Amino acid sequence: MKLSILMPVYNEGAAVERCISLVLTVRLPENMDRELVIVDDCSTDGTWDTLQRLAAQFPQIQLYRQPRNRGKGAAVRMAVEKATGDFSLIQDADLEYDPSEYPRLLKPLLDGHADAVFGSRYMAGEQSRVLPFWHSMINKGLTLVSNMFCNLNVTDMETCYKVFRTDLLKSIPIRSDRFGLEPEIVMKSAKRKLRIYEVPISYHGRTYEEGKKIGWKDGVKALGVILKYWVIDDLYSAPYGRGVLNNLTGTPQYLSWLAREIRPHIGDEVLEVGAGIGNISARLMSKRALYVAGEKDPLHLHALRNRFLRTPNVVVRRLDPEMPEDLAGLERGFDTVLCLNVLEYLEDPGQVLASLRAALKPNGVLVILVPNIPALFGTLDRRLGHRRRYNLEDARRLLESHGFAVESIRSFNKGGAPPWWVYSKVLGSKDINKAVLKIFDKTVWLWSRLDRLMPWPGLTLIAVARKQADPALSGP
Repeated sequence: MKLSILMPVYNEGAAVERCISLVLTVRLPENMDRELVIVDDCSTDGTWDTLQRLAAQFPQIQLYRQPRNRGKGAAVRMAVEKATGDFSLIQDADLEYDPSEYPRLLKPLLDGHADAVFGSRYMAGEQSRVLPFWHSMINKGLTLVSNMFCNLNVTDMETCYKVFRTDLLKSIPIRSDRFGLEPEIVMKSAKRKLRIYEVPISYHGRTYEEGKKIGWKDGVKALGVILKYWVIDDLYSAPYGRGVLNNLTGTPQYLSWLAREIRPHIGDEVLEVGAGIGNISARLMSKRALYVAGEKDPLHLHALRNRFLRTPNVVVRRLDPEMPEDLAGLERGFDTVLCLNVLEYLEDPGQVLASLRAALKPNGVLVILVPNIPALFGTLDRRLGHRRRYNLEDARRLLESHGFAVESIRSFNKGGAPPWWVYSKVLGSKDINKAVLKIFDKTVWLWSRLDRLMPWPGLTLIAVARKQADPALSGP
């Protein structure tokens, strides 16, 4: 295994060589290699010359330089892109944090308990320098506000020592260029449902006279970052296809409304195809004897396993609906199959319906959710990766031609159709406006009550179909 140590550097000529020496010589867990990814943020005090000399001396060092000073967040963003290890640890180039504590930080990750580990200066570490009261109070205040908005109980949000599984860290977009990195990455980790652990660390903080760079203005900006990423759900570096829809963790009222519409039609043994990050699964799995959440995307699979780690009636498995072999062993095993926001992405939805039919018990029920109104197909659909939108007749014909008897089919979310038309057809937008989604979600109580009264079709279709008997098994 390999640890990538990510070191942003700016004007640390007095401390950087000693810090790098400690990083390169600290004892790591058994059979773990290291690489030190250094990004110089356009230093002007001779630091760059020192870094070049050390990089030529030590092959573990990868050295990069920003063309202009942009801030810690921008330097860490570049370092994350260059990292090749299994785990990535952020290390400042000063001597405030002690590299000898790497094994303690890595242990929850190596034990398989955590996706991210934060080193806390406010838990009971071995030693900590006593620093000005108001500096500590500002740190603790920012941590409190962050916890309120991301619903975590972190003791030190602003800590430098954050260690991640590298594949997960690479998938989280870092937009902040300066010290807003810390609240941004905590908020996004919380929304992604990562398993976060804290361990106590020592802290040898500096005063401003000794070179400390973060100031009160950065504290004010941190509050803005917390509010920004509470409002919007910018959770994946490269959202694609259903991943864009699965980013919408900020629409809980809409998801609960959708779950209420589906819940009466599902039985005790359920297979959900394309479960994403479990937004619907979490609302439907209660009181089921068995709930299998199937997903093909590795990041979403990881989120599902974290979310249902201690839920005994939920089984998470890799399942690509276009690969019939992924359904092996599931034949005639379920009384309900859910196929929500899946068929519109497929080259051959009929082949997938045939495979899902085989997974149903005799007389089992299939529930599908697909986008409605072909005339609405536009830039948003293309951005999401949709191949098509349906109407009632298309959906009914597709289901009946593959061995299902349609019991009900109706349009849903009529309030969402006009905004979709404006963004996708009139404005030609390629992104869903997250602030508008928040407002829509806060008013779902109204739209859900008006849904059956509005005279136009809904944005989506919900169809409930029952598996018909196999012709080869039916009587004359």
